[in-house]
Amino acid sequence: MKVMKFGGTSVGSPSRMKEVTNLVVSYNEPVFVVLSAMSGTTNSLVEISDYLYKKNPEGANEVINKLENKYMAHINELYETKEWQDRIRSFLKEEFNFIRTFTKELFTSFEEKVIVAQGEIISTNMVANYMKEKGFNVKLISALDFMRTDKNGEPDLAYIKKNLSIILEKECDGQVYITQGFICRNAYDEIDNLQRGGSDYTASLIGAAICADEIQIWTDIDGMHNNDPRIVEGTEPVHQLHFEEAAELAYFGAKILHPTCIQPAKYAGIPVRLLNTMAPEAEGTTISNMTEYGKIKAVAAKDNITAIKVKSSRMLLATGFLRKVFEIFESYQTPIDMVCTSEVGVSMSIDNSSHLTEIVDELKKYGTVTVDTNMCIICVVGDLDWSNVGFETIAAEAMKNIPVRMISYGGSNYNISFLIREEDKKRALQSLSKTLFGK
Repeated sequence: MKVMKFGGTSVGSPSRMKEVTNLVVSYNEPVFVVLSAMSGTTNSLVEISDYLYKKNPEGANEVINKLENKYMAHINELYETKEWQDRIRSFLKEEFNFIRTFTKELFTSFEEKVIVAQGEIISTNMVANYMKEKGFNVKLISALDFMRTDKNGEPDLAYIKKNLSIILEKECDGQVYITQGFICRNAYDEIDNLQRGGSDYTASLIGAAICADEIQIWTDIDGMHNNDPRIVEGTEPVHQLHFEEAAELAYFGAKILHPTCIQPAKYAGIPVRLLNTMAPEAEGTTISNMTEYGKIKAVAAKDNITAIKVKSSRMLLATGFLRKVFEIFESYQTPIDMVCTSEVGVSMSIDNSSHLTEIVDELKKYGTVTVDTNMCIICVVGDLDWSNVGFETIAAEAMKNIPVRMISYGGSNYNISFLIREEDKKRALQSLSKTLFGK
């Protein structure tokens, strides 16, 4: 069985929902479909919640009415018969009346999560009922019946596999199984969400739980490109990536995929394909545990980076120096991206500067601190094992005319990173593309 995940733009209109249906039913085997909320819906639901936090039910009701009218306008375009039009109209009325009930009560983060979950519940019901009207054997499964996190907020893999297996045994005759992405229950049985990776995470968890043949992530982009198409002309999709390569690209700027969401697929050895609903015939990108040896695959960039250098001759060869430095970042829950060390100091980069003042203040206890802002990390990804003689030289050659603040190489077999000024980003990406890919 294949798992197919469709994002918000893929189900963003009645015509898109019809296209999704055609893709799903084109397989001559049962498929498991994960759907996001229609594009823009989650933002509206968050806006409703924001009004309710501020005790402004009038503002919330205005957004609710606007969103309800938007959905009601889609009914006649999506469904052909009056029977199904009336059925969905009644369903939507119930949904939005349910959301309105929260405008009369004390509002907390629990109620917000319930409201935000309705986006996926609405989209899955609309698509499932459209397929039923067309005569397909569709099973709509609530993610709240099997998707669960533990007390640490991490997916409860054993629970997910057990309960999903029970559901599929009962509904074993389905042609298409549809469920909601993003939403789940927590360890206390409250409605919650998976946060990182959202619906992609759901698809990966389901794929691992049912031992799927393949997990397909359908978006409006034909896979991961070998450079940023907004900056560099002539970029191309990368046809094959190792899971580690995909994670590096996702972390360092390729927004098509969250770096943690494909971990369940990686551990289960299930390939993930990134495909384009606008061009379903395109090959896209396949991510697996296979490595293409001797190839540099892609370049990505991460903006809004701050570099911090701590220099102290007092700490020369002193044990515990790095531990003390890193504990400061840990105490302010600020992850470090890159690290470079010398005998008299250490340089680090961060992408969250919300506690920069406090961090710098504490670092000054251990040495002279300098800060560089408006920096950018350029990440070159591929088979960069140290035994591939000259590969790092090729990347460095492309950067020969760019001032480089830090270089990170050797921490991974798949990545070499350069820290540069944001103003040099365009030149760096274009130079790398020309040198590495001839574009």
